Amino acid sequence: GDARVRGQTGVLSERRGSYPFIDFRLLNNTSLSGEIGTKKKVKRLLSFQRYFHASRLLRGIVPQASLYLLDEDYLGQARHMLSKVGMWDFDIFLFDRLTNGNSLVTLLCHLFNVHGLIHHFQLDMVTLHRFLVMVQEDYHSQNPYHNAVHAADVTQAMHCYLREPKLANFLTPSDIMLGLLAAAAHDVDHPGVNQPFLIKTKHHLASLYQNVSVLENHHWRSTVGMLRESRLLAHLPKEVTQDIEQQLGSLILATDINRQNEFLIRLKSHLDNQDLRLEDAQDRHFMLQIALKCADICNPCRLWDLSKQWSERVCEEFYRQGDLEQKFELEISPLCNQQKDTIPSIQIGFMTYIVEPLFERWAQFTGDTPLSENMLNHLRRNKAKWRSLLHKQHSSSRSNDHSGQVTGSQEQQTLTKEETP
Repeated sequence: GDARVRGQTGVLSERRGSYPFIDFRLLNNTSLSGEIGTKKKVKRLLSFQRYFHASRLLRGIVPQASLYLLDEDYLGQARHMLSKVGMWDFDIFLFDRLTNGNSLVTLLCHLFNVHGLIHHFQLDMVTLHRFLVMVQEDYHSQNPYHNAVHAADVTQAMHCYLREPKLANFLTPSDIMLGLLAAAAHDVDHPGVNQPFLIKTKHHLASLYQNVSVLENHHWRSTVGMLRESRLLAHLPKEVTQDIEQQLGSLILATDINRQNEFLIRLKSHLDNQDLRLEDAQDRHFMLQIALKCADICNPCRLWDLSKQWSERVCEEFYRQGDLEQKFELEISPLCNQQKDTIPSIQIGFMTYIVEPLFERWAQFTGDTPLSENMLNHLRRNKAKWRSLLHKQHSSSRSNDHSGQVTGSQEQQTLTKEETP
């Protein structure tokens, strides 16, 4: 049935464990190859996406965060890293290893404390920790890209952006909490496939949200469900919690790549007319939306070693979707064909058409701050490295098979990809 739950505020939330994960290990099992061959059966298989997590909860097996079971040396290194959490070269992969896979919970607890949100909103630490564990557990660790480490990375980037003087001077505690919560939960329960895949397989999420911002709506409503289940904000006045839930939705829905031009045009207009008034809550919220959009796609602006890892992860997720589509005789989505869509060509197109326009406008907003200059410099260097790798692939392809050249037209496919890094 309908997995949504209407609360007192009128915002529809979703119960945890309502949506089964897409288990690629099951899909790749050769013993199933003769049994699963129709779109109808694909849909049935997707309905088990969250079965395993739900069954664990029903059996009372609730996974516990194992941060405090770590060796003291690891804890010491993690604490040292947290002291530099505002640095752009923060290595989220190392931090995740040091916290034994609890990077999102550890990072958020720290940032809530650093920003004084626990005291300001009179939050209970045990309840906060329980809520963050729920969020972290509802990310799918089997996703190469859309997992809790990505959420932690976006949250760390959001923290950096919230400290930019042009924005920081006007932010209220409510703005900061919304920004951090939205960053942490913006991809929660992501199935590892994009919106067009859900639509063409007639997945129940696509039907639920009528094919509009399907994943983003699910991330938002799932977050609302967890906030209510944990009772993290239950002590606040009803109108405050209602406003928080609605604004969380507005922030998370802004990450829909289909709305990229809408936000860019509006941001350009504000900057050209110089009419942004950050004393106004509406303008502050708009810039929080822009900040979250930047944080969500900031991988190409990181150090090469970090950026390259993210690029390989997101392409691996694309390729898994392409393999799944090929297996069930569906049309392979743009950027998901491992035989045609190379990592360099995907990344160059993504940087050119999606990342650069947004971050150039963000730098125009912040001014020539060290962070903005650093990000744009990394972006240019990383793009040059991908071009060099693409040229090498080109040369290798020509020497092996003259008909196998990679053309620059692949770059433009980024514009048609519904779910980007």
